[in-house]
Amino acid sequence: MPAEYGPLAVWGAIVALGVCTFAIRGSFIYLFGRIDDVPDRLVHALRFVPPAVLAALAVPAIVAPGGTVALVGNERLLAGIVAAAATWYVEDVFATIVAGMATLWLLRFVV
Repeated sequence: MPAEYGPLAVWGAIVALGVCTFAIRGSFIYLFGRIDDVPDRLVHALRFVPPAVLAALAVPAIVAPGGTVALVGNERLLAGIVAAAATWYVEDVFATIVAGMATLWLLRFVV
């Protein structure tokens, strides 16, 4: 059952989400500007935020590229596994990208 939304509702949602996003980011900037010593546990925990966000963005595109989970015949999954192995072995972002993309292109165009 498709819902009909007017342009005012759509723009209202976009502006509200933009204000919420700005408020969340601004609160962290304001908070860390007022705190002299950030606890070590918080600094340690914040180091894991970028990899967690990247994984949350990348894993659905790798595991379910068509909207459903595809483990067999999924060249993106195999390329992701090769890229993960490359980053585990060499710990280099450029080598990870090259390994993953080379595997993906090889599987798509050669195999």
